[in-house]
Amino acid sequence: MSDGAFDSGAVLAALARYPSLASGAARVAVVGGFVRDVWLGREPRELDLVVEGDAVALARSLGGEVVVHEPFGTASVTGDGWLIDLAMARRERYPVPGALPQVEPASIEEDLVRRDFTVNAIAVTLGRGELLAAGHALEDLARGQLRVLHERSFIDDPTRLLRLARYAERLGFAVESSTAGLARDASLETLSGGRLGGELRLVLAEPDPLAVLARLAEQLPIAIDRSIVETALALAPPESDRAMLILGALTRQEDWLAGLELTVRERDVALACATANVPADTTPSALWRAWRGVPIEAVAVAGARGDGDAARRWIEELRHVRLEIGGDDLIAAGLGEGPQIGRRLQRTLAAKLDGELAAGRKAELEYALGGEG
Repeated sequence: MSDGAFDSGAVLAALARYPSLASGAARVAVVGGFVRDVWLGREPRELDLVVEGDAVALARSLGGEVVVHEPFGTASVTGDGWLIDLAMARRERYPVPGALPQVEPASIEEDLVRRDFTVNAIAVTLGRGELLAAGHALEDLARGQLRVLHERSFIDDPTRLLRLARYAERLGFAVESSTAGLARDASLETLSGGRLGGELRLVLAEPDPLAVLARLAEQLPIAIDRSIVETALALAPPESDRAMLILGALTRQEDWLAGLELTVRERDVALACATANVPADTTPSALWRAWRGVPIEAVAVAGARGDGDAARRWIEELRHVRLEIGGDDLIAAGLGEGPQIGRRLQRTLAAKLDGELAAGRKAELEYALGGEG
């Protein structure tokens, strides 16, 4: 594809829904996925701007809510229905493989060659609409293929392995032969748990995360089982954390999962899903004892691996069962405070779950007051 075949005007026209990006003396360009997706006729997922100069100052001039990331001279601005990421044009140096880069100011042209793939190394300057592209970028975009910009790309930043899988699947692009070879020889071992966890969140947010993960099966301790995951997702209620359900259901190594820098809630869900199973006794009271403190996502995975009917009954019905009485009712009836109150209530709830009680407060109270505490 020649430069003339690329419509810079279409890229600038696609900025209509964003605020005015006038930058004064600074040279600013739209770059990366926005440019790529406009050329492909796709709806851009994000807007990235690269600035020769102070990107943070430009961000603050846009009138939205600004979040600054000082070490890299970058900022994100959120407004009414829009999000813009701005970065200082820079060159990078990686002190050790997998580490965050050390950066220094550079031109937009220099900034393009430090990017992940050639199809993301295309920019259009604001105002003049000047097209800038790294070597092979326009050709690769026309051919629909992914190519790294240098041989150490995956060594310097192994997160690019996950991005390679995401872009290949989402865009339907082939992987250029030398890039495929470099990816096969690369490893994620130098990545911190924080960086890997962050990239996995992006993978799990893709339209078909299982297809992306299948491309990474040799580099991650996961076993792809689409049937298990799809069944679990069908069982899980709408409020479930579907990303952590998928991650936990596919993970083969709990210690690896525990080493990812996830939130406490995310880690609890993923680890519970990794070890989920249906108890041998599936009476309602037994399910309550087994699953009352278990994330609902793990129950869905357990059902997908074993007794789906038991999991469905828990999710749709049993977990919502409550007593009409409480501890105050037992104390008002003459029982002293103490552990026996909780034991009697639990015993009564088990009987209610198993259908051994007539409906209503009276039956519950009589049952709770009877027998030993």
